[in-house]
Amino acid sequence: MREAERRSASSDHPVWQALSHYTIGPEQAALSFADRLARENGWKPAFAARVIEKYKRFAFLAATSGHELTPSDAVDQAWHLHLTYTRDYWERFCPLLGVALHHGPTAGGQDERHRFYRQYADTLAAYEAAFGERAPPDIWPGARQRLIIDPRARRVHPRQALILPKRWLYAAAALVVSAGVIWWQWRRLWAFLT
Repeated sequence: MREAERRSASSDHPVWQALSHYTIGPEQAALSFADRLARENGWKPAFAARVIEKYKRFAFLAATSGHELTPSDAVDQAWHLHLTYTRDYWERFCPLLGVALHHGPTAGGQDERHRFYRQYADTLAAYEAAFGERAPPDIWPGARQRLIIDPRARRVHPRQALILPKRWLYAAAALVVSAGVIWWQWRRLWAFLT
């Protein structure tokens, strides 16, 4: 099936048609679902909007693929937040999907790790097959990032920790080393002159 035909097949599907017009949460809320997702994850609003779109694509695939799938971390964050909007999720969203889309965490262990690696690969393949394009890597990173690195993330309250980007730490270290080298050279020059 050619790319245009694949894209058309998913866009013509009744579940996708329903999802494409669906907005998560109450539309009149002072803090929309998208704004809350951005705020809780430290994302820009445009990125949160893209994640929501990919979350809808994931839900479409989960409802129509016939096998279990694994979301990216960003999509999983949207799913977790959506689950807290319980009435919206169970009374509006799942009926559009035609299935009760449950979220199940890993039970841990090597067998589960292998299962999730397979499911994540299957998810990316299903995404490309259904939508005629690869999943964007900034939302759908490689399996190692998703299944080994991302789960190490922890929720940190800014009142309990100083949060600095690593690049600032590297820049500060470079400044300290540079200042030390300059000071050492100046000291050697001073000793020579005196």
